Amino acid sequence: MVKRLETYEDWKTCITVDCGIPLTRAFCVERLAELRDAEAYPTLRFVNTWGDAHRRRVIEWFERAAAELSATEGVAGPRSA
Repeated sequence: MVKRLETYEDWKTCITVDCGIPLTRAFCVERLAELRDAEAYPTLRFVNTWGDAHRRRVIEWFERAAAELSATEGVAGPRSA
């Protein structure tokens, strides 16, 4: 049985630990583009399986992850002289 993810922390653990997928900005941007395209076949399958409310929640989580990664890269990134 597949567990429905209810929190950002559960979702993030599912992607990074359970699935072993690195959560990068590029990955977030790619997934956001697909999930925002209501006509894309993977999005239609997602909505059919999990519902549109969950799709919107996952979009929010990808946006949050992308923002966190941007903030982290801004702090830890290379600095200009």
